[in-house]
Amino acid sequence: MNKKLWGGRFSKKTNALVEDFTKSIHYDYKIGQCDILGSIIHVQILEKAKYLNHEEAIKLINGLKSIHEKMKSVKFSMNCPAEDIHSWIQNELQKKLGNIAKKLHTARSRNDQVVFSTKVYALTELKKITIEVDNFLYALEVLADRNKDLIIPGYTHLQHAQPVYLKDYLNAYARMLKRDKNRLNFIFNNLELTLGSGALAGTPIDARNYNLKAIALQVEATSNSLDSVSDRDFVIEILSALSIQGMHLSRLAEDFIIWSTQEFGFIELDDSFCTGSSLMPQKKNPDILELIRGYAGRLYGNLVSVLTMMKGLSLTYNRDMQLDKEPLFNSLEIASSELKVLAGMLRGVKFNKERIEERLADESLYATDLVYYLVDKGVAFEDAHAIVGKLVRYSLDNKMLIKTMPDSLLRSFSQKLVKGQVVKLFSPLASVKAKKSIKR
Repeated sequence: MNKKLWGGRFSKKTNALVEDFTKSIHYDYKIGQCDILGSIIHVQILEKAKYLNHEEAIKLINGLKSIHEKMKSVKFSMNCPAEDIHSWIQNELQKKLGNIAKKLHTARSRNDQVVFSTKVYALTELKKITIEVDNFLYALEVLADRNKDLIIPGYTHLQHAQPVYLKDYLNAYARMLKRDKNRLNFIFNNLELTLGSGALAGTPIDARNYNLKAIALQVEATSNSLDSVSDRDFVIEILSALSIQGMHLSRLAEDFIIWSTQEFGFIELDDSFCTGSSLMPQKKNPDILELIRGYAGRLYGNLVSVLTMMKGLSLTYNRDMQLDKEPLFNSLEIASSELKVLAGMLRGVKFNKERIEERLADESLYATDLVYYLVDKGVAFEDAHAIVGKLVRYSLDNKMLIKTMPDSLLRSFSQKLVKGQVVKLFSPLASVKAKKSIKR
């Protein structure tokens, strides 16, 4: 038996092409256990409203619990005869309990059912991802603490800028991910679980019967049934937050890809988190970082697909909304896998301190310190900026380090430049310690 939740009005069977085109069980099975939870809650509501007696309610709840267990071993695919997971559960319940199962759909619509189940699924997955963010942040913190005194060249436009602490560099990414976690927590805390919308206009059951606490979930009667069944803001908010998080992780991946090149040589990635080449035996490729960079595009695409799907929909429910789930599931899976693999990779990252020290010898990194030195001597900032610019240009043209220039040459650029004092400025530690505006 593969009975639909509708069909009495129709005189013909659904065309096989339509069956295949509209079915969603091969992906919406993921909300199956959430749907069963919603069905158990609905049974309690029906009992309170006197649509079910206590004995019927117990039978339905026990039947639903047994299907919950069965779902763990069922392999759902496009070939599954059921239209969607809601129909499959209803059919399984009817096989098990007979006619009593027909009462379960009293005062209920899949329009209400599916949004409730999707919200419960989202809550569960959001909780998991925030835990994975914490694990990632811990791995990042350990890496920063392990190299807390290490100074590296800082970059703007991928050009040498000024020396910075590695711990500050890594903490910049930690702050990004903390903002991502705050966004996810905001969505989690503001996601309302409502029932009682019916198809769109509500049900005959008193709203007070819908307000109950069930398995750590607060369920409430809908305040606006039309909005409840047509709302996918929560999906878009999740996809947006995960897109931003994916962008942050992609930026980190890009930095680590650059740092791992022979041209930079700042870091060594653990062999177990790299891959090789089928042709070139010497290759050690940062493939997981490249995939994280690539998956950012997939996350953006999932967001845009749902935004585009929703932009022209009239109230209330439209079948287009069925297409919200695959992007949601996919983005949640991508976010989870990225955080896990990055946390594992960070534990094995090693910094090449000798190579970094070589790069820190570049005098251009300390040009701004020279400007501040002149400003402290009373030179106007704009003039100091011009003086140091000319000094750097002379150094490059004549292949002469500033710190090796004789005092007389330095004074030809400014009488304020004193060699003994200038030489001390070409120090990574002196440079980072001179920056006092950062709250530590």
